[in-house]
Amino acid sequence: MYLPAHTWPDLADYIESESESLAVVPLGSTEQHGPHLPEGTDHMIAEALARAATEQTGYLCTPPISIGVSSHHRQFHGTMWVDAPVFRDYVENLSRNLTYHGIDRIVYVNAHGGNVAHLREVGRRLHQDETAYAIEWMWDESIPNLIEEVFETPGPHGGPKETAMIMHIANELVREDRLEEARDGGVDFDGDAARVHGATTFYDAIENSPNGVFGDQTDATPEVGEQLFDAATEQLVALLEWLDEQPFEALMPESHVDTQPGSGREGV
Repeated sequence: MYLPAHTWPDLADYIESESESLAVVPLGSTEQHGPHLPEGTDHMIAEALARAATEQTGYLCTPPISIGVSSHHRQFHGTMWVDAPVFRDYVENLSRNLTYHGIDRIVYVNAHGGNVAHLREVGRRLHQDETAYAIEWMWDESIPNLIEEVFETPGPHGGPKETAMIMHIANELVREDRLEEARDGGVDFDGDAARVHGATTFYDAIENSPNGVFGDQTDATPEVGEQLFDAATEQLVALLEWLDEQPFEALMPESHVDTQPGSGREGV
């Protein structure tokens, strides 16, 4: 159920139904994805997955948040970002807006690694004051075995996994004539290569890759993209159904382990 497409009485019916107190919020970024992919890659993937899963299940899907924490791509033309505290506060305010309308559990369908820690922090805040249960979900982390099976060098950014997904979602936006350029101008990412004596030594993407991307983009096809999309959607549907089944009380923080006299806390 895509929120912008419905009237407020329709949405009232959703909230008033027996168990529909769950919302899905797609998030991504608007940032460079190499010479071959559109800058909207992340938020396009997030919205497509969120829309597909909520169409299957009937849960509520909000409009996407299309600009995230992306300053580490700032050297490349067109990259947009907001500072992390602004992003956290915005997402938290949006989430509390949803709770005002009766939502008490939220899944952030996220397709940008730079957002992860900040979405976890927002979820922690909402959990701590028992306002809502909000969790972050990334599509590629839900199907790691499949990604390893279909790609030799998937790459963490702008690689064949994201390329294949966009080929499936919006193939007309992929510059297929630049796939070799993306591969040859980028790098095969090795996480250990960016560490020196246990320390991570880079801050910006350009310090690792001259053209901002990693992996072998020529391995991507629309058919593989469809396979990844369907598998990730299946995982998201399962997550939404699991979360909807949980009693809200069971999702809230546990009591302190030990009652202290005069504290007013309830222990075990």
